Amino acid sequence: MAAIKRSSLRKRLHTGLRALFGGLPRDWRFAVYRRMVDCDPQPDARLQLKIAETQEELEACFRILHDAYVAAGFMKPDPSGMRITIYHALPTTTTICAKWEGRVVGTISMIREGVFGFPLQSVFDLAGVRRKRGNIAEISALAVHPDFRKTGGAVLFPLMKFMHQYCTEYFDTRHLVIAVNPDKIELYEALLFFERLQARTVDAYDFANGAPAVGATLDLSQSEALFRAVYQFRPLRKNLHHFFYRQSLDNIILPSRRYFTTNDPVLTPALLDHFFNRLSPVLQGLDDRKKALLWSIYNTPEYRQVLPMLAGQALEHHPLRQHQRYSIRCPAEMRLVSATGERVCVLDIIEISAAGFQARCGNDLALEVTGDVVVDLGEHERARLRAQVVRKREGEQGRFFGFKLVEEPDAPWRNCVAAFETGQTHRDL
Repeated sequence: MAAIKRSSLRKRLHTGLRALFGGLPRDWRFAVYRRMVDCDPQPDARLQLKIAETQEELEACFRILHDAYVAAGFMKPDPSGMRITIYHALPTTTTICAKWEGRVVGTISMIREGVFGFPLQSVFDLAGVRRKRGNIAEISALAVHPDFRKTGGAVLFPLMKFMHQYCTEYFDTRHLVIAVNPDKIELYEALLFFERLQARTVDAYDFANGAPAVGATLDLSQSEALFRAVYQFRPLRKNLHHFFYRQSLDNIILPSRRYFTTNDPVLTPALLDHFFNRLSPVLQGLDDRKKALLWSIYNTPEYRQVLPMLAGQALEHHPLRQHQRYSIRCPAEMRLVSATGERVCVLDIIEISAAGFQARCGNDLALEVTGDVVVDLGEHERARLRAQVVRKREGEQGRFFGFKLVEEPDAPWRNCVAAFETGQTHRDL
């Protein structure tokens, strides 16, 4: 009885303190949050952060996430003891794990826009973010094991740094978006400079079991100036500008890439079957359109053995455009020669195939124009092609052109395409 009374007293005291804190001016509250920052510039060597890629690592991440979401009321307990969503099945989603002496103690996922969009776009309007151009990634599935939640950010801040570094250097991302509980939004605003997508709180967010949510975004192209203005003169352990933009952490293991790919898929056919068929019936619960989209992404015989069949018409008759399984972000130059002279156009290639590629270009290229293209596929991989402009599209993200190869591509291009077509995970590249 005495323990119950003490618990009730602590709860009332906590509620009263929160109400008192909430009554302070916004700038004062933000100043308090920033004084609470504790980002160790030299984390303990027992901490390691990497992409979750093995069955054991992914299971541990999904289990920590499940327990955290159930405790917060964001989901009902699942028989698997894990939170497994359809977004985790996509090659455009990367999950990070934090490991302490080999044990997974934290996780966070980055969901780059793919065939299913983003979880939060079901309730939040992203039109304003899209107008600014640049790729978007939703930061989701953040959870830290209870044993490490009171360590002063010893796991949380390195997780956030990995996420930030990966999105800026590897994930081809300009805008981050989040959907968080209203009680947590000021932490993201005060510490990381997220801005709300809308003033109104969403009363029921289905992706979080009907809990209220606030949407927010951060433009990574402008964030360094914001961090510098607030944090540059603070001590190292409270200087998030130095931590995110200047500090290098040996604890972080970034992926090694031969090509300038933008995704790091980890799901082999066996892992896809294990998580999304055996542990959780995620794939079977999809409608025909979403099933067909997965078939168009995982379009090799090995994957098709574990993908769900369509309930209606056969896949070959399903009216869906094919999607590339892998995207790429590599620089290129196109040399055009005409009667009036020669010009070189800079291209930003975002998708490739055996027969051609898609690229963004600041110049206005005429249809059917043909030229020589030099492409940097990776740090030490360069292809030389002869290509013709066959499609043109202008939108909020800029000018995009489709190119077809008019001559047999060289060996570097063929090897790159072959790696994309036959590889299953990022390590295959």
